[in-house]
Amino acid sequence: MQTQIPLCVDLDGTLLRTDTMLESLLVLLKSNPLALFQLLPWLARGRPHFKQEIALRSALDTATLPVNTEVLAFLQQEHKSGRRLILVSGTDQKFARAMAEQFGLFEEVCASDGKRNISGRGKADLLVERFGKSGFDYAGNAWVDLAVWSQARRAIVVSNSGALNRKAAALCEVEHVFRPPTVDLGVWLQALRIHQWAKNLLIFLPLLGAHQWHNTAKLSATVVAFFTFSICASSVYLLNDLFDLEADRQHTTKHRRPMASGRLPLHWGVAFVLVLLVVSILLALFLPPRFGASFAGYYVLTLLYSLRLKQLQILDVLTLAGLYSIRVMAGGYAAQVVVSDWLLAFSLFVFLSLAFVKRFTELRQLPQIPSEKAKGRGYQAGDRELISTMGIASGYLAVLVLALYITNPLVTQLYEQPAALWFTCPVLLYWISRVWLLAHQGALHDDPIVFALKDRQSWLVGIILLIIGAIALPK
Repeated sequence: MQTQIPLCVDLDGTLLRTDTMLESLLVLLKSNPLALFQLLPWLARGRPHFKQEIALRSALDTATLPVNTEVLAFLQQEHKSGRRLILVSGTDQKFARAMAEQFGLFEEVCASDGKRNISGRGKADLLVERFGKSGFDYAGNAWVDLAVWSQARRAIVVSNSGALNRKAAALCEVEHVFRPPTVDLGVWLQALRIHQWAKNLLIFLPLLGAHQWHNTAKLSATVVAFFTFSICASSVYLLNDLFDLEADRQHTTKHRRPMASGRLPLHWGVAFVLVLLVVSILLALFLPPRFGASFAGYYVLTLLYSLRLKQLQILDVLTLAGLYSIRVMAGGYAAQVVVSDWLLAFSLFVFLSLAFVKRFTELRQLPQIPSEKAKGRGYQAGDRELISTMGIASGYLAVLVLALYITNPLVTQLYEQPAALWFTCPVLLYWISRVWLLAHQGALHDDPIVFALKDRQSWLVGIILLIIGAIALPK
């Protein structure tokens, strides 16, 4: 009878839509970046030891890991029918036992223990020792599992790879095939956040402010700078998502992100972090050294933000505002034009306001308990009103800086009709006030830039500002 044949189940990529070893490594590096220098000595002592050292030092929350629901439902049905289920995983026994306890389905757990690596041929040998050749069925998902299926009676394959399915079928009878979500273009666009590249249009501001957009060489350099920052930003977004997996999975909307939900394999995310970073560095080499310095500063600051600064009150929003201002400065360095102090001051205040909006909307989604803390942030639900006050004040200060700039005699050297620029102040006051009003009403996306890109009135405000700029007749 089938119920007398045990079903041995892999964990990573089969029952879970993630890799626990890589997840635990990311948790470790986020809490202790210096552990990076210990990885090679651990690995030199073998993969089982490597996994064990990481597991001992990592506080991975296994309860948040994404589950392959179709596989879980199948296992629950098998368990209900009386079949023996055994969890057999290459991950360290610490995490395998925690997952087995969480599911409550498995009679036994076999996992790597610091001495023996329960993966591939090692897993096959262990199962043959326990149950004999063809004395077990096995559920797996990877090419390394072919060694196990060659010794199994039947296979349960969790994969979209037709080649892997055919290889498994050539080794034993395939009982079931479960197909996980495919990694299509939409998944990559979401992971890379191409829509967020709009933030890097700030790089063009110095060129526009200096009225040199007709200079082909400067415009070309600015375009290269735009793609340099945009590609680097996608690398940073991937890195940020890798370090924020646990927090994202507990967020009302961020749990849908490709890596948090398990739709994009983590090792692909790690690979593209490095590839995109290298491409952006190569592009930066075509631009002036001062641009390269600002670009390097931008990356270091974003890395610090991802690892630590985003968890610190006030410093997190100041960092976000500073990153926007760095984009403006980098645009000036790329085009080799002077960036006005007025422009930098305006950018700092307006983007500080938008950073506060982002935090306010996150806090608004928390339960109405003053002491409730935002996961991965340094704020409590009771801080909402103070955050709102600081954010609104920052936005209005940006408009004040703009008004003071318009009164500066320098403006008459840049515009034929500088008085027309006064109309930009009420337009910006309207937009900033509306953004905050919508935030208070709960109608704002947690990222104000994404909101502005989708909001018709924001587009209308942008068009009006362009018309005002044209009426002012730049010299």
